Amino acid sequence: MDLAVVGQGFALGLTIAAAVGPISLLVIRRTLAEGRVVGLVSGLGVASADAIYGGIAAFGLTAITNLLVGGERILGLVGGLFLVGLAWRTWRAQPAAPAAETGPRRGLPGAYLSVLGLTLTNPLTILSFGALFAGLGISNRTALEAGLMTFGVLAGSSSWWLFLTTVVALLRRRITPRLLRAITLASGVLIGLFGLAAIVLAIRG
Repeated sequence: MDLAVVGQGFALGLTIAAAVGPISLLVIRRTLAEGRVVGLVSGLGVASADAIYGGIAAFGLTAITNLLVGGERILGLVGGLFLVGLAWRTWRAQPAAPAAETGPRRGLPGAYLSVLGLTLTNPLTILSFGALFAGLGISNRTALEAGLMTFGVLAGSSSWWLFLTTVVALLRRRITPRLLRAITLASGVLIGLFGLAAIVLAIRG
């Protein structure tokens, strides 16, 4: 195994995953409200989407990349509407206290698939990977190198979500119901703003 190629993918996956955005807020809120397992599974949904788009960039699948970029407005609109709906549900939830680690409200598959779908509808993800791969001169690799790069992206992104949800879970016990409610409302507002911004950008092209 070429550890240098895996290391490059790991660094890229970690860098993109660590960028603050609505997905980070969603994973943090789920970890606080529903526990570390739900938060981690949600984060793994993001990591899977990162690996898919990272793989497209690594394998140099230009036709798929062009198709995704060409559908940027539709993807942005769908993702924005999803975020607005998510923000509304977040506001209505307003949990009174952190939930016990008894299991997710939506089921682990639902937690995973919802975030996977949300991340896949974000055109900035594929654009970010494409730009980084081209800028670093690591596109158009051999099939083996592209596969190793994709594995590295998955590992890097997953590591970030493991770290983030672990830290949030450690702080979770110290959060009062009032603070949790404030965090929930604030995250709902921010997620909604991200969603509205995505819709406006999609409409304006």
